[in-house]
Amino acid sequence: MTPNHKAGFVNIVGNPNVGKSTLMNDLVGERMSIITSKAQTTRHRITGIVNTPEYQIVFSDTPGVLKPKYKLQESMLEFSEGALTDADILLYVTDVVEDPTKNSDFLEKVAKEKVPVLLVINKIDLVKGGSDELNRIVERWKGLLPNAEVFPISATEGFNVDNLMARIVELLPPSPPYFGKDALTDKPARFFVTEIIREKILLNYDKEVPYSTEVIVEKFEEKDTSIHIMAVVYVERDSQKGILIGKGGAMLKKVGIQARKDIETFFGKSVYLELFVKVEPNWRNRDNKLKAFGYIQ
Repeated sequence: MTPNHKAGFVNIVGNPNVGKSTLMNDLVGERMSIITSKAQTTRHRITGIVNTPEYQIVFSDTPGVLKPKYKLQESMLEFSEGALTDADILLYVTDVVEDPTKNSDFLEKVAKEKVPVLLVINKIDLVKGGSDELNRIVERWKGLLPNAEVFPISATEGFNVDNLMARIVELLPPSPPYFGKDALTDKPARFFVTEIIREKILLNYDKEVPYSTEVIVEKFEEKDTSIHIMAVVYVERDSQKGILIGKGGAMLKKVGIQARKDIETFFGKSVYLELFVKVEPNWRNRDNKLKAFGYIQ
């Protein structure tokens, strides 16, 4: 380790669907966060760690900020607000189409931050009016977050992400590493299995079904070349269970095949995946269930 080693926590916050997870995966270089076009796909704070001999960056992707409608969303908002209190550097991510007045109370908290705030304006590949239009968007945001440094980027195209990363490294405080230098994340292997399965559910079902599901890995037996996984998908109603399983079990089988392929890629081993569906009424509003599922400490 170099004598002038730097390390810090870089927390990524913002409203749903602005590309926080795509940016996190770009910065970390590993597929850590669920990326779908549906809102509220990230439910926990997901940590990805970047190591070099000179520095360690602990990135944290948080759920999109929203007005809570049920207890699950209350705990999601707590993850996002908690990210304001323990950051060395804060990335506030927005995009070129978002209304800057959305969730203004959260934005006001960001504006009062004492740590460096990097305002990331994503999706600039969607700007129709060229540089004039982009300048107008930048100026409007500067009015709301006057102390922030602005980085227009395109996370999907990888545009300007390198410059953002270079600035993050410059701003890191001197510190020994917080985690082992071989660590990629502070989350256990099971966590990524549940995230991959949940992503496939988000991609294959619509309406309320994906948001009513929770995935728990009940068995994770790893051998040298293979992993045996048994996971339970919890839903809130019998009707959702029927939709999830599908006619003759076809839909659940499809989800299982897609998830197994990604899990095999993630771990580099062959995977035997068993999926089951159970009904747990109204789990999103029950403290004991939210605790069991890891949303409440």
